Amino acid sequence: MKKKHALTLGVVPTRRNLTGEYFCNVDIAQANKRAIEQKLTEMGIAFVNIDFLNEEGIIYSGLDAGKVADYMLEQKVDALFTPHCNFGTEDAIAKIGKLTGKPLLLWAPRDASPDAAGNRCTDSQCGLMATGKILRQFGVPFTYMTNCTLEDPVFQRTMNTFLAAAQIVKSMRHLRIGQIGVRPEPFWSVKCNELELLEKFGTEVVPVTMIELKQRFDAILSGKGSDLTDMVSYYKENFRVLVDDDALLRTAALIQAIRGWAEETQVQAIASSCWGPMRDIGGIASCFAFSELTDSGLPVVCETDVHGAITSVIAQASTHWERSSFFADITMRHPENNNAELFWHCGVFPRSVAAKDTRPVIGCNFDEGRPTVGNFLLEDSPVTLMRFDCSESDYRLLIAEGRTVPGPATGGTYGWIEFRDWPRLEHKVVTGPYIHHVAGVQQHVAPALYEACRYLPHLTADLAEPSLEEVLALLR
Repeated sequence: MKKKHALTLGVVPTRRNLTGEYFCNVDIAQANKRAIEQKLTEMGIAFVNIDFLNEEGIIYSGLDAGKVADYMLEQKVDALFTPHCNFGTEDAIAKIGKLTGKPLLLWAPRDASPDAAGNRCTDSQCGLMATGKILRQFGVPFTYMTNCTLEDPVFQRTMNTFLAAAQIVKSMRHLRIGQIGVRPEPFWSVKCNELELLEKFGTEVVPVTMIELKQRFDAILSGKGSDLTDMVSYYKENFRVLVDDDALLRTAALIQAIRGWAEETQVQAIASSCWGPMRDIGGIASCFAFSELTDSGLPVVCETDVHGAITSVIAQASTHWERSSFFADITMRHPENNNAELFWHCGVFPRSVAAKDTRPVIGCNFDEGRPTVGNFLLEDSPVTLMRFDCSESDYRLLIAEGRTVPGPATGGTYGWIEFRDWPRLEHKVVTGPYIHHVAGVQQHVAPALYEACRYLPHLTADLAEPSLEEVLALLR
């Protein structure tokens, strides 16, 4: 999964087209370039530079912007980093940003103090202000990293936030969402506009009927290969199992059927029906199957919630696809804590998010007593909850950071999550354009989500907690 979502950074160092003994000294610019690339290497960031361009590997003429942009696109970079090794060449950076259309991080190392004679060598911070203006004139969105040293904690923090935002943008481009079956009739709230998703975000919805999925399921189950029995053994080793082996075998077959279809159609996430016909396919609930697929890096959400599937992609991408997302109903207020809420679902949370001090359970669902669903509590952790949704063609991403807290036990998969001001968040959800479904990750990622929205036309970041000013402060 890590390899599939690998991110490549295009590094485009720039300097002013001057070669003074002191001001804009070329040797100092080159020393800055080497130090920057060494820092990126130490951070484990895969990058492509512009050493092909000239002996310096630094751009100092706007006339070379086309060459650099073409090279970056050939190298399939996912984002650009444009360190100003002295004042820089603002038109070159703006043109490259416009031609590539990639998320762009603007930064320069902090200028050294003037020497004893008062000579300055770089004036990089000054150049950043010029480049920021020209980027705006070219209509190029960009992320700004505060002028700092390579050793300043702000460098690594902002770089990691920017790369997470770039990962979200990469995952959202050319996104294909699988749709298994149709929405449950009562669930008007999960309706979506396929044509608008395609027009605004390039998101394709790829449907499959329940009959087609059942044919796949039956063919796999009838084979009863060793791979199915191996999966059953794995479940029995890693869960406290309260269902029989036949239910586990059918669950394994359903997982393989869905995964096989997803691989053939190259979908990155799935919104599936989970009532009636889905339960009839194998005589089982699909919740646990969805959870295992989600844990493998293929988010699958229930109740045919296409917007929920898109949200789950954003959630996992915000952690560089290193953490699984969980998909929850916003269910009820904590009986004693006015700022805490129950986030629950029938049994669809992936095992990796479960509390580590108890063995997760594979049991039966709450409404029919039908196998197989997960039963466990979320691990104690920071959490970010989010929801991609719209009304009247206004697409927004709800963002809320909280933390798990103790609360009463219940069935299914669940966690009690506390916020600073739950009533404020409750009002934001009810008044829209959101519903009761959210995706979550066990990490605070609000700054990355906010930055990603700046690169996704038609999507507005809707910050509940932290506030906009708090996120901007974190980005500084």
